[in-house]
Amino acid sequence: MAFNPLAEKGIPIERQFRNWSELTGHTYNTNDVHPYTRCRVILMNGIEVEAIVNSHNAARRIADTGIKQMLALVRKAEQQQQKAVNWLIPGSESTIANTIGYEQVAVDLTSWIARHEPDPYLNQVYEFGVLEDYDHLYRYANLMDLMGERRKAEEITGDLTEILPGRPTIFHHRHPHDELRRPMTVEASNFQSILNALTVVSAEQQTMNYYMNVGNRPEDPMARALYCEIAMVEEQHVSHYESILDPTTPELLNLALHEYNECWLYWSCMQTEPDPRIRQVWELHLAMEIEHLRLACEMMKEVDRIDPEEIFPRDGVSEPMTFEPNKRYVRDVLARTLDLTAYDSEFVPVGDLPDDHRFFGYQNTVNAGGVPSEEVIRRHREETGGEYRVATEGEHPNASLRESGTCEETPYAKVEQEHLENA
Repeated sequence: MAFNPLAEKGIPIERQFRNWSELTGHTYNTNDVHPYTRCRVILMNGIEVEAIVNSHNAARRIADTGIKQMLALVRKAEQQQQKAVNWLIPGSESTIANTIGYEQVAVDLTSWIARHEPDPYLNQVYEFGVLEDYDHLYRYANLMDLMGERRKAEEITGDLTEILPGRPTIFHHRHPHDELRRPMTVEASNFQSILNALTVVSAEQQTMNYYMNVGNRPEDPMARALYCEIAMVEEQHVSHYESILDPTTPELLNLALHEYNECWLYWSCMQTEPDPRIRQVWELHLAMEIEHLRLACEMMKEVDRIDPEEIFPRDGVSEPMTFEPNKRYVRDVLARTLDLTAYDSEFVPVGDLPDDHRFFGYQNTVNAGGVPSEEVIRRHREETGGEYRVATEGEHPNASLRESGTCEETPYAKVEQEHLENA
């Protein structure tokens, strides 16, 4: 059944504000919450954070007082939505447990979007990124086991997402120039591509923000180092994904696109949410977002003379974004693309890079003196006799990563060794 937020009636903006107990009085139970309920909470927190940041940035570039007042009014409601969503996470959920949830979001959200991306180049963009978040989940799961948490990572992810090495994190560290992709254009793009991009940018930005703030909380130097390393990769991922957005999008159209994306995602969350109390949150916020979209469209028509019917699909969107297992899909991506790296805006086998490529110089700089993501696996093997893995679908699809998550036998390692010998 199609969903068209432009044809729905929302809650008037003046009736959207809530008291403190309505924003902070409810949490889920961290021990029995469905893994994908946790994922939806993490995702929608990131979506609201992006909405708020986007609104603040627009307010800094717009002089019109009337528009600034509309932005401030809607932004206050968005702030309350963000608090209501993020405060669903209980204080009893540890930082590392929450981190496992963040990486499960990254794997299964990006996998769904890659599978539903109509543009072949953008599909490559998403497949490239998902293998890196997949490896982050594996590294953090091994760290969690070493930290002596009472729960294992699989108790958080369930049997929905496998925990195996992806493209090893040591090789994610590329020169910044190679993190920029080709941008889409709003006028020429499939509307699903626009929704996909806005969603992934928001999710990755929230992960970046989260690690920037919690990465220094562990006491164990190895844990602090791993968070630092992966936090740097998440910044790269934001550059990677945000560069596919259309940089010429007018300010008010950009606002309306964000509001439409929020409507689509809250509607999506409603479709599969098993917790009736949290489903009520998604329903309430959808009704609010429908009004936010109406206000943005009215302002866009009045100021920029852009008709929403020329931008948004006439019949709405037909398919919700769903959190669901993507194990076979990720295995296929691992088998096909493990050895890819980035060269400018394209994805190429690492063996195709020239010996003097900036990738090798950057690697030599940041990986000098040891690499935390490799150290956590070495330490887990040393202390427990093996690695922490969850493989429900058989052995690893890439032979070089079946015995160890360390990087020695991967195509990357062989290329770097050849590079050092040639140098």
